[in-house]
Amino acid sequence: MPIYEFYCGVCHTIYNFFSKTVNTAAVPFCPKCKSDTLTRQVSVFAVTGRASDEADTDMPIDEQKLERAMALLGREAEHINEEDPRQAADLMRKLTDMTGLELGPGMSEALRRMAQGEDPDSIEAEMGDVLESEDPFILPDGKGKTGPAQRRSLPAKDDTLYDLL
Repeated sequence: MPIYEFYCGVCHTIYNFFSKTVNTAAVPFCPKCKSDTLTRQVSVFAVTGRASDEADTDMPIDEQKLERAMALLGREAEHINEEDPRQAADLMRKLTDMTGLELGPGMSEALRRMAQGEDPDSIEAEMGDVLESEDPFILPDGKGKTGPAQRRSLPAKDDTLYDLL
């Protein structure tokens, strides 16, 4: 009997849902805000024994959260309208929200302009030097050419097990 994880962008929380059968199509409402736009997450499997001992603990970001975010965004990217820069900006915001990565100032400005619908090629033509001279991301420990970052909060995790109807 599977347990599915869903992310609510409104609450910025990951919820667990129990299903009596395999159900890959159902999308529940958020238990807190009742939003119907939850996004299915990739399940994380426990690692035990020798494999867990060999894990790299020096990573400045949570590798599992990064993998989950990349899998989720990869699925969403399949349905993106490449002509709409707003959708690309939304995907980038989701990545930073889910991983705790912070955007450098130049990338933040470029993303803000894309979210307003500006043409990415025009933005790159105007900001190319700035974008090339800085790291696009600032890691959660403040590493990056642009200096220490204010950490973005990672999604909350609600450990309650809800029924997937």
